[in-house]
Amino acid sequence: MNVFVAGASGAIGRPLVAELIRRGHAVTGMTRSDAGATALASLGAAVARVSAFDAPGLERAVRESKAEVVIDELTALPRSPADMAAAAEGDRRLRLEGGGNLLAAARRLGARRYLQQSSGFFLRPGPGLGDEAEGLAVEASPRVAASARTYAELEARLTAFGDIEGVALRYGFFYGPGTWYHPDGASADLVRRGEVSVVGDGGGVWSWVHIDDAALATADALTVPPGVYHVVDDDPSPMSAWLPAFARAVGAPPPPRVSAEQALAAAGEDAVYYGTRLRGASNARAKRVFGFRPRRLEWLTA
Repeated sequence: MNVFVAGASGAIGRPLVAELIRRGHAVTGMTRSDAGATALASLGAAVARVSAFDAPGLERAVRESKAEVVIDELTALPRSPADMAAAAEGDRRLRLEGGGNLLAAARRLGARRYLQQSSGFFLRPGPGLGDEAEGLAVEASPRVAASARTYAELEARLTAFGDIEGVALRYGFFYGPGTWYHPDGASADLVRRGEVSVVGDGGGVWSWVHIDDAALATADALTVPPGVYHVVDDDPSPMSAWLPAFARAVGAPPPPRVSAEQALAAAGEDAVYYGTRLRGASNARAKRVFGFRPRRLEWLTA
């Protein structure tokens, strides 16, 4: 199968491209950087050097790839989550405007299927784990709500057309090589410096997925029925459990504990939301439909 991957040199892009090639697909990876192009070529992918904002150039690249499936993993995330506030608008623009160019090209050129990166950790608050019918938290704290609205718009756009099969993959928080949550990652550095605290009761539930498991599930999604899938592991964890365990795993001291009022004053509404109100996601559908079998959350088993 001919597959075009946008965001191919990112954290999920590289293991995804490697897995697609291992399965025998002909892959074109899109990147703008020299390092990304070198890495993709070394994996055996064709390389498309084009910006998502260059609509004509992007359409040429998709046409040359003869893509049957287009995978949108476009992000503009910073090196550290501490810088996310400054990066948020550029990330949103890339996903919506750049991704819009990509989807338009895929539709015009007759691609059969479009896979869209979405979020499994901004579900609307409620009891228990949310399934794929649950809406996104578009009325949450300011930055969480803005991100949720972006993902909601991406999912709505994906299902608005009947001429292409849409699959939205609601990934959990990525961890593993190349991500923030890895011993060499930016979040580990923040935790080692004592800059990440358990907020209030620490009851906000985070859903996770190892980056390699996310890549495997995305490769499986080339052939699953269209729709929305939660690509998360079996260990949705409250902050009060995962953060101390992560700290131990990366050689950090126990994280500080602060009240919700202290977090609100020091870091704002979003810090309180992440610490106390995030809702976990159920992966039952992905398990049932395509046999998703994620590994245990690594630092809970360390």
